[in-house]
Formats: sequence, structure tokens, C-alpha cells
Amino acid sequence: MNIAWLIIITFLVVALQSYLYSKWGLEKVFYNRSFSEKAVVEGETIEMVDEIVNKKLLPLPWLRLESKISEHLEFRTEAKSDHNIDHGGFHRSLFSLMPYQRVRRRQILTCRKRGHYRFETVELSTGDVFGFGETFKSVPSVAEITVYPKLIPVEDIPLPSHSWLGDLVVRRWIIEDPFMMAGTRDYVSGDPLHNVHWKATARMNRLQVIKKDYTADHHLMIYVNFNQTGDIWYPVADEELIEKSLSYAASIAHYSITNGISTGFGCNSYIGENKKETINIEPRNSKQHLTYLFETMAKVAVDSNKSIEFFLQEDIERQVSGIDFLIITAIVTDTMKQRIKTLESFGNAVELLVLESEEVKKRQKVI
Repeated sequence: MNIAWLIIITFLVVALQSYLYSKWGLEKVFYNRSFSEKAVVEGETIEMVDEIVNKKLLPLPWLRLESKISEHLEFRTEAKSDHNIDHGGFHRSLFSLMPYQRVRRRQILTCRKRGHYRFETVELSTGDVFGFGETFKSVPSVAEITVYPKLIPVEDIPLPSHSWLGDLVVRRWIIEDPFMMAGTRDYVSGDPLHNVHWKATARMNRLQVIKKDYTADHHLMIYVNFNQTGDIWYPVADEELIEKSLSYAASIAHYSITNGISTGFGCNSYIGENKKETINIEPRNSKQHLTYLFETMAKVAVDSNKSIEFFLQEDIERQVSGIDFLIITAIVTDTMKQRIKTLESFGNAVELLVLESEEVKKRQKVI
């Protein structure tokens, strides 16, 4: 065979395989992305799983996966040649698949910031062995992860007074209700004999008495004020302060609900594109409710849609009473003080947790 025929055959082989990969390269290629957890707390790690399957005879010498990933989901810094992230937040992974092969790749992410992260599609691309052609396809692959605000010990939160939240917890456990049974417990010296639970005693093989529930049912509402100046149309000047406020709110809610206090949450912000609706969740006391509060705090936008004065006015118009309010705010206006006095006149207790930053102070001076 002379050199001319060798060149022609080589050209035909290259052209044929280029045609095959351009036409069928991404046929019967399936992709799925998932996370090891649906929700984590800010700062925790999570496992992201990329699974890709080639359900055909044609092997794939290379397959590139590309998707947009928030910079707040940080990949573990391990030098790998099969994936990389550029400064635009695009994550790229490289695969090689034999016929009918399934590849599952696990990567560890650190969730650096509160939020709700949703992934809709990924871009797949492949080509021939010699790199003369390339074909692309967008593949739907819905996956999401919710990152709750960071939880910190309550004793590290600069509450208005050291005993304020502790007093609220104590008030929750003041009076036993003889008609409310919360289970059984071991007998201790001084327990009256009529409280002995004989069936539980026989089952446990030690003396058991009825455990009473309590009637001092106090309610706590935690409000976060997203206004950082007197002008609500000014954008949020200090996002870190908002994140700290939500972290405080989540930590206090966790502490209070764990201690049996019905707790709610509200703020003059919104979720998603629904900018007309503020957030005001009535107090409840359950693990499911705490999860709901965490999810709401995770999804809330760093923006305000109403002044704190109008937000408090809604409670005044509803004549809310018997609530312990904790307002986490960067500013305290004269009108806000008047609203608080009105709420207190209805029989509510109102405490302020004032957080300040240099950036907010500068904005206030400009206004």
C-alpha cells in the first residue's frame, strides 16, 4: 500500500469517527446530580454526587460536564486533573466512559453561606478521539440544598440582659398542670403515692410516677429588622450584619424551642420574587416548626420591602398581646420606639438586640 492510500484511509477513519461522535456521542447518555443531605448548617460539609451513564456501544474517550455552582459552595481543595472551577463559578468535570459504563463521582463541598441553592441543568459535551469535532447538550438535573444560618451558643449572643432568655425559660416551667400528662419518670423521695403509675412500674420493674406538663405557656417572637438606615429604599449596606442577625435569630429559636417555648419569627424582607409579602410566622413548639423556621431564615432575601415601623404597626392593628418580642436591629428610630411602647401597653414584653457596624454608621451620616 502506497502512502497515498494510507493517507486516504486515515482521513476516512478520522472523518467517520468524527461523524459518529457528532451524531451519536451524547445519545443514551444519562446524568444525575444529588446531595448527601437536603439541609445543613452554615459551615458544615456535604457530599455532592455526580452520576453519569453511557448506555450504548460507542465508547466516550472524553465527556465534559459543566454547570454553574455558587461560590459559597466551596469544593475541598484537592489538586485533581478531572475537575476544576473558574472564577465565574463554573464547575467542570471530565469523564471517560466505556460502553454501558456507569461512573459515580463524589466530591466534598463546604457550605460557606446561608441560602437555598437549586441546580436546574448541566451542560454535557463530547467529541471524537482526535478533537476535530465537539457536540453539546443541555441536560435537566434538578438538585437542591438548603443551608441554615450558623448556630452559635446563646451565651455568646449579646442579649439585652444575661437573665432575659433564662427568665423566659424559667417562666415556662413554673406551674404543673394536674390534667396534662407528659409521660412517666422515676420515683423520687417526696412524690405523692397517688401519682404512682402502676402499669409503668410493672413494665420498668422500678417505681414510676406520672410526669406532669406545664401551663405557663409563653410565646416568643423573634423579629429581624432589615432596615439599616431611616430610608428603606437604601440597599442593605452591611450584608454581614444581616447574616449575623439571622444567625442570632436561628440560635435563639433553637434554644427556646428546645426548652419548650413556643417561638415564631418575622422580618421585613421576603422570599424569592414575592417582594410584597413580609415574613411573620406564628409561635409554635415542635421540631418540625423549628425546621420550618430554619428553612425560612435560609431562604430570606438580603433586602427589605417595608419599614420596621409599618411592620410593627401590623401587630398593633391586630392588637397582639401576651407575646415576648425580641427585635434584632441595627437602628432604633423614634417612631420605632413609639410602636414598641404601644405593643407594651397591650401586655407584651419587648426587648431590643441592637447590632451596629461602621458601614451602617457611615450611611446614617450621609442621610
